[in-house]
Amino acid sequence: NMIEGVAIKELVTHTDNRGFFREIIRANDDFFSAGFGQLSHSLVYSGITKAWHSHKVQSQWTYVATGTLKVALHDMRKDSLTYQQTMEFLVGENTQASVYLFPPGVVHGYKCIKGPANVIYVTSGQYDLEDEVRIPYDNPEIGFKW
Repeated sequence: NMIEGVAIKELVTHTDNRGFFREIIRANDDFFSAGFGQLSHSLVYSGITKAWHSHKVQSQWTYVATGTLKVALHDMRKDSLTYQQTMEFLVGENTQASVYLFPPGVVHGYKCIKGPANVIYVTSGQYDLEDEVRIPYDNPEIGFKW
């Protein structure tokens, strides 16, 4: 089940005897309409859970360059058609290459199931503590089992 406003873009990989090339996001993608604010890189070790995180204003696009994550998204927007719905999927190595978008008000988290994982993400704005939403990974209202 997809959460309203979440998008997963499957990527095309061009492989040859030297390795591969993969285009992740273009500025003119409808998928990228909220625009560029900041590019960040996170290294996550196997077994580590990072959850829950969201933004009040910004959108975020996330790509896993190495490693594998179990991702969960939960809709916290009271006016959304998918309010309080949760979705989960795998992203990274040995999965369909993809980048995922989550809008403001949708919290995301992940557990590194094969690491270390190199996570690259773009936000539509620059880091702003006032825009950050953090909820403990074991929040009983969400009730997600990592």
